[in-house]
Amino acid sequence: MEYTALYRKFRPQNFDEVVGQDHIVKTLINQIESGRITHAYLFCGTRGTGKTSVAKIFAKAVNCLNPIDAGPCNKCSLCMAMNEGRSLNIIEIDAASNNSVDNIREIRDEVIYPPAEGRYKVYIIDEVHMLSIGAFNALLKTLEEPPSHVIFILATTDPQKIPVTILSRCQRFDFKRISNSAMAQAIKSYMLKENVLIDDDAVNYIVRISDGAMRDALSILEQCISYYYGERITFDKVLEISGSVDDSVFFKLTDFLFDLNSSGCMDIIDEIIQNGRDINQFVSELIMHWRNELIAITVDGDSNVLDIGGESVIRYLDQGQRIGSTVLMKLINKFSSLQPQLKYAFNNRILLEITCIKFCNAVESEDLTDLLQKIKSLEKKIDEAAHQSVYVIKKDKADIADIKADSPEPKPKRKIAASEDIQKVIDGWDKVRAKFSLISAGILNFVKPEGLEDKYLYIVCDNDFYYNKVKKIKEELDKKIEETFDKKYDLIIIERKEYEKKKNSVLLNDEIKGEENIEQSIKAIDFDIQID
Repeated sequence: MEYTALYRKFRPQNFDEVVGQDHIVKTLINQIESGRITHAYLFCGTRGTGKTSVAKIFAKAVNCLNPIDAGPCNKCSLCMAMNEGRSLNIIEIDAASNNSVDNIREIRDEVIYPPAEGRYKVYIIDEVHMLSIGAFNALLKTLEEPPSHVIFILATTDPQKIPVTILSRCQRFDFKRISNSAMAQAIKSYMLKENVLIDDDAVNYIVRISDGAMRDALSILEQCISYYYGERITFDKVLEISGSVDDSVFFKLTDFLFDLNSSGCMDIIDEIIQNGRDINQFVSELIMHWRNELIAITVDGDSNVLDIGGESVIRYLDQGQRIGSTVLMKLINKFSSLQPQLKYAFNNRILLEITCIKFCNAVESEDLTDLLQKIKSLEKKIDEAAHQSVYVIKKDKADIADIKADSPEPKPKRKIAASEDIQKVIDGWDKVRAKFSLISAGILNFVKPEGLEDKYLYIVCDNDFYYNKVKKIKEELDKKIEETFDKKYDLIIIERKEYEKKKNSVLLNDEIKGEENIEQSIKAIDFDIQID
């Protein structure tokens, strides 16, 4: 038996099998049931979303001898003829190669003849935007007043190129990109029928790089099955076939770009090339990586918007808030302008390397954003290298001298004593985090309870980003802590840097008070000696 490609084998044969286009399917079924079938339709949408498949199902449904719930039965003679491609009632035309006036004139001459069997002759014109102006003009009159037995279905990926005079005579349906969840579910069912074992993360990755096109997903999947025939399809195998790279590479390259480390960027690019990865695919996924980070820090890590797993959201949040939206948008703009150049470049590697080097040497440009980024990077390096100052109180003087410590991260002389109840929260913080959702628990991973004054429980946040997030869930946090430890605590939400200032102030005051007590004791002893 002749082999059939997966995207042809699993082409939907009924409305129930169409994936991700429920709004269109419902409308067409209602039209068939009510008899309100119009003479011209325009199906718009990106590749692989089901335009031609739905057109064929609709053509079968309006001609079926024994329709089932307004859909084709796929068992009568007319349905069987259409499924086997021998029906005279469905005429498919590729406008990309049949776009002249003469081709349309042939259609105009043919439509006057009624179908040999069935109710309608259905003309499916694919990529209709490729027709010439003369061809559109020739089609215009026929499209406006066709015979009652004719239905036109025009399919296109670029409706903007179709004349308004044609658009106004058609009922337009916009096909959406198929959602990741719907596509993943469909692929799993297809693989079950094919008896192919495939991991969930492999399915999710195929769905993600298919960009809402089922035909693209099935083509990638078929290539994986052919290469690893009889084996289980894993995430790494999909990466190998698709020429993609693991997500960790995007995080590493982003860190190198943010740190203006051109040498590190070159190492990453060399690794990609040595592994035979596709540069165009890499840049596309890199831009999507930055988009996910930007969305993560903009919409509070809403995984429904990102359509990715919870653990990945936490990683995006961590790197995204550290880099900032300004730098992320600049990276997206720079590398998006690189994409069209890669299509026609003789050496893609050189273009990618130059773009990374330019970004890492941003101080040479006059762009204010670049300069601010350079300053921020330099400040970070200075902070890491600089010695911290600590205050010491001289025993024989009342003044305080500022001297440099030997270590870059000085430790306090003693820990702040915490009450027994506050210490319970500090020790059992994981119990509190476990009561929250995955996203909130991920945020609380960058938060730590501390004790400073006996009556307060300080919730110390690593930075301003997490401070704002925790402020929004303060009431819920208060309730969860009370439920966990059966105590009512007075919470103070505070940033790490502010908490450190407050803690140093408490330590300093304690030391000053201690020195004053010593001096007073010494004076009292001297006074007693003088009396004696």
